[in-house]
Amino acid sequence: MAKNIVWRLLRRNISGGQIAGYALANLVGLAIVLTAIQFYRDVTTVWDDEDSFISKDYMVISKKVNGLGSFLGGDGSTTFSEEEIADIASRPWAKKVGRFSSAAFNVYAKVNIGGSSMGSDLFLEAIPDDFFDVSPKGWGYEPGRSDFVPVIISKDYLSLYNFGFATSRGMPQVSEEVIGMVPLQLSLSGNGRQQWVNARIVGFSSRLNTIAVPEEFMEWANNEFSGSATGAPSRLIVMLDKPGDPQVEAYLDEMGYEAAGDRAANGKAAYFLSLVTSIVVGVGLVISLLAFFILLLSIYLLLQKNSDKIRQLMQLGYSPAQVSRYYHRIIIMVNVAVILLAIGVMTGVSAYWSQPLSTLGVEPTSPWFTMAVGLGIMAVITLGNLIAVSRAVRKRFYS
Repeated sequence: MAKNIVWRLLRRNISGGQIAGYALANLVGLAIVLTAIQFYRDVTTVWDDEDSFISKDYMVISKKVNGLGSFLGGDGSTTFSEEEIADIASRPWAKKVGRFSSAAFNVYAKVNIGGSSMGSDLFLEAIPDDFFDVSPKGWGYEPGRSDFVPVIISKDYLSLYNFGFATSRGMPQVSEEVIGMVPLQLSLSGNGRQQWVNARIVGFSSRLNTIAVPEEFMEWANNEFSGSATGAPSRLIVMLDKPGDPQVEAYLDEMGYEAAGDRAANGKAAYFLSLVTSIVVGVGLVISLLAFFILLLSIYLLLQKNSDKIRQLMQLGYSPAQVSRYYHRIIIMVNVAVILLAIGVMTGVSAYWSQPLSTLGVEPTSPWFTMAVGLGIMAVITLGNLIAVSRAVRKRFYS
């Protein structure tokens, strides 16, 4: 009964309009934050797909070839020195730098498909395993022990064969699974030696436009057939910290480097998306912060109006904690309603973009992480409100 009397006494000056204004502002801010986070998480699932237009965490760079290059005996060096590699690795946008090791010997490949035999000179390269977008079974090479040399080629090469070479020559088209079973022989020659080795295509890369072999094989073959270790690389692969970072393009222009394909340009889509999301989330947080101060202002005004009543309650033996409890109840009830509504808004809005993304082959992510973020934000806001109210009531008690 006494609690009801105290509650009736304190709530007389509570402004429903001020509480509603706080709730609305906080709802708008929190809904913006949660919706932006969920949209960003849904869209960035595309980055895990190497065939995606927005998957640009890696970039292959080389030096530009100007004019006739080394055609007429000029310098025209397109290899990277140790100092240049170290300079790239020291950049804040470069997580890791890998080197392309090129074959310094002659390579001739022969394959039999459908009773027809064809062969061609090839180039081989090797990069550290960390930079591959595929992890095929049987990758690796031990000289004298391995039965075959595993090879990874670009998916574009298979498409060129199927839809260009095979159709024009009347040869059979092959799938990725079938071509992995086709026997391949490599002729390695140089340094006065020649040797045939068996090889097999074990994977297809969307990231690398090359014919890749294990580094162990490349090191052994260069020593055997060129008489020297692998020389300075002419191409580097860089793991980027932030895809599409403008600093990357500025650095490439300054140093006269170029990125393979359209990865640098397409990476801007990922950077732009992260930038826009950050701005939207920032706006939402600012709105929520303003709502936080709106509630504090409302509570302070309410406490100012109830100063005499609070002193009377103190004289009747009530403690600051007992009086604060009634204001805490208002804050908690309002904030619980706000977070539930904000989650509802986020869930409803995300349903509108899930269908268009599904047509692009993008599966939406679980909203639980976003909900947890919203609960965390609201917990911080609520805790800040409760602490501020408790201090204000205590101040009124003893002023």
